[in-house]
Amino acid sequence: MVDIVGLLIQIVVAIIVVAPILWLVGRALAGKQNAKFTDAIWIVVLGIVIGSIVGWLIGGIIASIIMFFVWLALIKHFFDCGWIKAFVIALIAVIVFAIIVFILALIGIGIGIGLGALSF
Repeated sequence: MVDIVGLLIQIVVAIIVVAPILWLVGRALAGKQNAKFTDAIWIVVLGIVIGSIVGWLIGGIIASIIMFFVWLALIKHFFDCGWIKAFVIALIAVIVFAIIVFILALIGIGIGIGLGALSF
């Protein structure tokens, strides 16, 4: 069974940490008229909820592959861009997120969410 409290905590933390990064990268690549902050929040919330359901139902590498395309489809839909631009936005967002986590780790601040929150 899906842990609702854990899921809600993961959503809140991802909204605080991942959504701003996704929004800034989307804004830079898709344009400010296409990439709104509320769109980034919806991408994060739907990505985490769908990822939890797919992971619970399927699991393993198949779930990861499915979620990769779900995240790209969410970015494509909400930021109104093509598949390639959605992939570039996702890739740069993951890189920026990893750099931020690395820098925070260097100064002794840990983020308990890790790259797993992005599910790809």
